[in-house]
Amino acid sequence: MPNNFTEKANFIWQVADDILHFAFKAHEYGDAILPFVVLRRLDQVLEAKKDAVIKAYDQFKGSLDEERIIPVLKQAAGGTNFYNHSLYDLRRLAQDSKNIEVNFDNYLNGYSKNVREIIANFQLEKILTRLNKNNLLYLMVEKFAAIDLDPQKVSNHEMGYIFEELLRRFSEMSNETAGEHYTPREVIRLMVSLMFAEHKDDLKGKGIIRSVFDPACGTGGMLITAKEYIQEHINADVEVVMYGQELNEQTYAIAKSDVLIMGENAENIRQGSSFKNDRFKGQQFTYMLSNPPFGVSWKMEEDFIKNEANDPHGRFSVGTPRTSDGALLFLQHMISKMEANGSRIAIIFNGSPLFTGDAGSGESDIRKWILSNDWLEAVIAMPTDMFYNTGIATYIWMVTNRKPKHRKGKVQLINAVDFAAPMRKSLGSKRQFFTDTHIKDITKIYTDFAESKVSKIFDNEDFGYTKVTVERPLKDNPKKADSSLRDYEKIPLKDDIDAYFEREVKPHVPDAWMDRSKDKVGYEISFTKYFYEYQPLRSLAEIKADILKLEAETEGLLGEILER
Repeated sequence: MPNNFTEKANFIWQVADDILHFAFKAHEYGDAILPFVVLRRLDQVLEAKKDAVIKAYDQFKGSLDEERIIPVLKQAAGGTNFYNHSLYDLRRLAQDSKNIEVNFDNYLNGYSKNVREIIANFQLEKILTRLNKNNLLYLMVEKFAAIDLDPQKVSNHEMGYIFEELLRRFSEMSNETAGEHYTPREVIRLMVSLMFAEHKDDLKGKGIIRSVFDPACGTGGMLITAKEYIQEHINADVEVVMYGQELNEQTYAIAKSDVLIMGENAENIRQGSSFKNDRFKGQQFTYMLSNPPFGVSWKMEEDFIKNEANDPHGRFSVGTPRTSDGALLFLQHMISKMEANGSRIAIIFNGSPLFTGDAGSGESDIRKWILSNDWLEAVIAMPTDMFYNTGIATYIWMVTNRKPKHRKGKVQLINAVDFAAPMRKSLGSKRQFFTDTHIKDITKIYTDFAESKVSKIFDNEDFGYTKVTVERPLKDNPKKADSSLRDYEKIPLKDDIDAYFEREVKPHVPDAWMDRSKDKVGYEISFTKYFYEYQPLRSLAEIKADILKLEAETEGLLGEILER
């Protein structure tokens, strides 16, 4: 992890706390902090060419309309995708306290349209009204003008960490779920490492263009990390085009500003619900990564999703999960965007999508669809306490419609719960992290594709079962079933059902029979069961010895008390 991101985040937060505490509640700090951090970052990207842009604007504003002057100003700004033609930036605004309101308005209006759209998503107008009402705008400008976020000194990775640390604190203050917005970067590096581990040859050569997509992109960390990994570790000549959609307006604005600063097409970062308002409808992508929010309800979009589920060509036609958890909907959405010649997906889930839902339920039918199509490549169990907002067990699913030959018909389960190092200082619920060595080790286990203590390989069918209804007769009418005695058996798909019944059921309930008209096929991945290690029970002699020892210690303590 970068060493100075925490210090910078602490400093920014302290600045805000010093200025805002009389006019804003603590949980509102983030609303004011985040847009000023973005503005300072943008200022420092443009700083070296600031005067050149002002000069070009003054020269051509009378002869070129708004659209025609855009390429001129971008060129003057050094070829960036944005500019600011006003006389001001935060540093220059800090030199005139008396006219701060008018000058700040001029400053914002001087930005290119794409930046103004980003600022609008921060709802900065409301914040400015409160700052001006309490005579705090100048103080904010002065303090943030002194913060150094120069891209030459603060990398995109470090900037991502700064945003995410601020968001974490903001979320804690407002009781929001921070994990909805971002994922620890080392977790993303593991996902990306697994994504490309066996497929680097596909990225070798010249003139290669690949797309990366995240339908719940938060601050854009997965997209940026994937792009940087490809260009730094595989092939610098690959053109990686990033696409992302994000519902939350603040994090969408952060992601878009980061992509803009990188010189990428920020119009590929779009705002809205990936379910109800798919901003990339009809598009397919080569690589997809996501960490959709855990256990988030889709009740508000239920009518739309259920309507699409009734369309045989819709994204959700095979089934829908319970409305209290829409995680699997994101995976269905991503599968719908796989390219015909092969795409790869890495997605983070909690344990629920592995096993929640009985045979015939939406969750089970979705798993059945994925496994029957041979799309699930691997599931990696991560350590607990890896995320900022929760300590629960989490898993990476690797999904593809072009498995390598040696993986066809197979699913690899990797138990990486012990591959982590403790944090020197906890960040929220995050107490552990992956080192580079852990990432390399887990990736090697994945590429080795061999059975071991932490790696198990199964056929797709191993996760399927037939749920059979077992009936028993009424006492007074042996030909009629007693519903109170009805039971069910989950019989593995590879087992002969009649043989299983005779072997496992009949010896215990000789009068039972199966009602095969009610059969349902289900799929579940009982991850814990596959890696369960039997711990032999202690002998009676050991237990007795411990009891006698405890009794002796108790008698000794009582004796000491009585002597006193």
